[in-house]
Amino acid sequence: TSRQREPDPSHCSTPAENVCVNQRAVDKLTEGFLSHYLPDLQNSKRALQELTQNQLILLDTLDQEITKFRECNTLLDLNSLFTEAKIYQNKLVNIRKEMIMLHEKTTKLKKRALKLQQQKQKELLEKEQQRERELERERQLIAKPAKRT
Repeated sequence: TSRQREPDPSHCSTPAENVCVNQRAVDKLTEGFLSHYLPDLQNSKRALQELTQNQLILLDTLDQEITKFRECNTLLDLNSLFTEAKIYQNKLVNIRKEMIMLHEKTTKLKKRALKLQQQKQKELLEKEQQRERELERERQLIAKPAKRT
């Protein structure tokens, strides 16, 4: 309208400010502001919702991948344990072979020691018998006084 209206004091905000607001103008400004920014805000809201959904999917996928890596690490640990067990089994087999070999050597050494001991006893017995024969021979060789008749 061409004529300017005096602001109605009932539409004024706090009396201390002395600012009067036309409610219709506020409604129009609000409507214009919302019509200008609301589509962008709604698009941003949809984009954020989509990003949040994608982020949840990514987190779930990441969790699955982490689980797969843990399983792989567990398998690697199992493989290393089996490899280590095989190494120790081979060591045990080698120790067993060595123990068998040592047992055989010990048995042979015991037999040899027994043989040597028997041979030594035999030699000692033969020496003793030889000494006794020599003593007997010496006794026989010693002159015996003739018997008087």
